[in-house]
Amino acid sequence: MSYKQSKLYLIPTGLGDHPPLEVLPISIKKIIDSVDDFIVENEKTARRFIKTVSPEKSQPSLRLQILNKHTQQDELNSFLDACKQGKSMGLLSEAGCPGIADPGADVVKLAHQHNIQVVPLVGPSSIILALMSSGMNGQNFAFNGYLPIDKNERKAELKRLEKLSLEQNQSQLFIETPYRNNKILEDLCSTLHPQTRVCIACDITLETEYIKTMTIDNWKHVKIDLHKRPAIFIIHRD
Repeated sequence: MSYKQSKLYLIPTGLGDHPPLEVLPISIKKIIDSVDDFIVENEKTARRFIKTVSPEKSQPSLRLQILNKHTQQDELNSFLDACKQGKSMGLLSEAGCPGIADPGADVVKLAHQHNIQVVPLVGPSSIILALMSSGMNGQNFAFNGYLPIDKNERKAELKRLEKLSLEQNQSQLFIETPYRNNKILEDLCSTLHPQTRVCIACDITLETEYIKTMTIDNWKHVKIDLHKRPAIFIIHRD
């Protein structure tokens, strides 16, 4: 069956504590104004975002379903019931774009299976913004998510990504839990070749934004505190 009248809007949010409509197009507000059913990661932050973007919208009218790491697979089947009833829904990311390093991808997959139209909306992606500003290969790149927690496994993975970058001329992107950012920079400096380039892009779109690409040899002499600052790391071995 095809639910032609309903749509699943993929609604990006900001990348930090910043007025949303300074980085999001006005079309986001128009969609939020028109939708009452949302799938979100966190109810409190979702309500705050919706209220900030659309202060005149009735909060009691909102119907929110929670999608996070605790959501069971068999729960997903009911998440799109509003779409099946002919209503449009919004899928909100906690930060950035839904479906990109985000659990919303499972709902989008389900929408396609039910022939529900998926509509991606324009908004900031830390992954893309970091790559844009890195000066590295934007035509051949890979996003690798989180690296292993174990120190030895993490260093082995860094060496593997560096080798892959050299062999395929491919930029290698990854993220880390913000409280381990300083440690990952130490591992980069102690593991990779001195001439491997590394881009660190943190607090993207915020007033504290920091984006820098240098060789490992140069990073060894930089003093910077990345603790608890959302960051994207990119490595490239020429």
